[in-house]
Amino acid sequence: MQLPWRHGTPSVNLGLQGGGAHGAFTWGVLDALLEDGRLAFDGVSGTSAGAMNAVVLAQGLMSGGCEGARQALRRFWTAVAESLPFEVALPAADGQGFRLNPAMRLALQWTQHLAPGQLNPFDINPLRDILQTQVDFAALRSHSPLRVHVATTEANTGRLRLFSGDQLSLEATLASACLPSLHRSVRIDGEPHWDGGYAANPAIYPLLLDGPVRDLLLVLLAPLRHAATPESAQDIRHRSMELAFNATFLREMRLFGHLRERARAVPWWRRGPLERRLAGARFHLVNGGQELQDLGEGLQAAAGLRYFEALFELGRNHGQAWLQQHLHAVGRHGTVEPLDLFG
Repeated sequence: MQLPWRHGTPSVNLGLQGGGAHGAFTWGVLDALLEDGRLAFDGVSGTSAGAMNAVVLAQGLMSGGCEGARQALRRFWTAVAESLPFEVALPAADGQGFRLNPAMRLALQWTQHLAPGQLNPFDINPLRDILQTQVDFAALRSHSPLRVHVATTEANTGRLRLFSGDQLSLEATLASACLPSLHRSVRIDGEPHWDGGYAANPAIYPLLLDGPVRDLLLVLLAPLRHAATPESAQDIRHRSMELAFNATFLREMRLFGHLRERARAVPWWRRGPLERRLAGARFHLVNGGQELQDLGEGLQAAAGLRYFEALFELGRNHGQAWLQQHLHAVGRHGTVEPLDLFG
């Protein structure tokens, strides 16, 4: 299915990072881009919460264009917020940002001692019900208006597995967000799968190496540089997990940055197909970074409509600012250099 984009509308691929509840920031960024309507999407690669945003975006575009996608994303995040019996993220006492509900903090401490099968013997997963209700995976496999790539990690090999095209499924999307300390492994083709963040957060190569579009817009949730070094045991655990989830992405981006520089050093008449594609790649960035951290530390496992709306508004502001500053560059030149950011 082809969307009725206007002739000459600039197009980008989207790389959507995972980050639990922080995925509501990406919702806000996408909402700003969809409302503006001057940008088309060709492909999207997502991990964990980024995978959720990717399939819901594709579903909404397929069923109702840009406005349908905005409605689908709001419907999804509202359903996630309402799936828990209490708000997990509460406003901080000083009115600045949010804090984790003490009951949820206690529950997360138990995950350090008990396996998901013990904590959740009936394998209750609200995300399964929400996705089953809101996303028609059979239709996406045959009529998706954009190329969707969902990343998972094979638990027994550590290998990245990408699900695209006719492999896209509910199970793959759930596996992409399967933190093994919180959820049971998701079995696909007999293999247990965990959160895609262990292997790619998100996977970039399918966007750079396939398809006609050379512009890549990264929507990142983790800071590229933290303001301070963690000191407490809890903060060190949070930082360690964040570093583990982003190491493969940073390495992949650094590699592409070096390869692109080498490709550009080759005279244009001697470049092969791969060198031409790498030399022509244009990178763009929206990064919630430190502002997401400032809303509250350790809230990636939180849920709550007030918290999601705050993340959404922050994402919309970033999306609108990017459009104002950089939309004119799409199709012409990149607005960030990979080696400057990741090298």
